[in-house]
Amino acid sequence: MGLTARIRTRDGWAVPHAVVTVTDMTGTQVARAETDGEGAVRDSTALAPGAYTVIVTAVGYAPSASSALVTASGRVEVGQVVLARQGGTELPPPGAWTIDPAHSSVGVVAQHLGISSVRGRFAAFGGRIEIDPREVSSSRVEAVITAASVDTGNAARDEHLRSADFLDVAAHPEITYRSNGLAPAGADRWTVHGELSLHGVVRPVDLDLAYLGTGADPWGGTRAAFRATAELRREDFAMNYNQVVQAGIAAIGTRLRVELDIQAVRGDTLPG
Repeated sequence: MGLTARIRTRDGWAVPHAVVTVTDMTGTQVARAETDGEGAVRDSTALAPGAYTVIVTAVGYAPSASSALVTASGRVEVGQVVLARQGGTELPPPGAWTIDPAHSSVGVVAQHLGISSVRGRFAAFGGRIEIDPREVSSSRVEAVITAASVDTGNAARDEHLRSADFLDVAAHPEITYRSNGLAPAGADRWTVHGELSLHGVVRPVDLDLAYLGTGADPWGGTRAAFRATAELRREDFAMNYNQVVQAGIAAIGTRLRVELDIQAVRGDTLPG
C-alpha cells in the first residue's frame, strides 16, 4: 500500500529532495513524501480508493501536477515524473550565448557490423547562440568543429577517420553548422533549420532541440542547457567508403546519429 514514484530531469537524472504531495478532490492533502538520493518515493501511507491529484515540486524546477486513481489496493503508482528546469518553458533570455566546450559534448554514433554501435566524439569545438529579442524564429546558432579532433577511443580507427576515406581533415579541417531558422516543435522543444558543411559538402540539416533550462553558475554567470540530435547519411557528404563483410553486411553503417549536449554561457566570452 502507499505511494511510489520516480522523479527525473528531462535528460534522465534523478531529482533528490523533490516533494511529492497527494491531494483529494477537495484539495485536502492526504499524503506527502520526499524523494531519496535516487529520486524515488516509497511512502507507506494507505489511501482510500478514488481520484487524487499528485503534485511534484523541487527547487529550481517547474512544478508538475497529474491525476491518479487509487484502487481498492490503496496504492497510487505515479510512475516516472519528468521535471523541466525553472525557466525552461520557452528559450533563454535574449542576447548572445557562448558555447562552453569544457561542459559540452559533440558525439556521433555509427552502427557496426549491423549489430552494435561505435561511439565517437569531437574534442575541439566552439560556437555562439543568439536569441533574437523581437522574433524568436530569427534566433541563430553557429558552431565550428575541428575535424581532426575526432576520438573513438581507438588510435588506428581515428587515423582512418581523419583520412580521405572519411573526414579528409587535410583538405577540410573544419566542420561548420549555421542555422537559418527556428520553429517550435512542442513544449520546450524546437526544430533548428540550418546547413552543415562536412567533407567539403554543404547540406541542409535539422536539429531536434530540447531546451533544458537556465540557471546561475558558481562563477557569477548564467548558463543555459540544451540537448540536440540529428541523423545524417554519410553518402550525402561524399563519404562513401565501406567494407562489406560476410552475408553482405556493411562494416560501418551508412547513417550517423549526432548527439549534442550543450552548455552556453550568457555573453560573448567564457569565464576566466
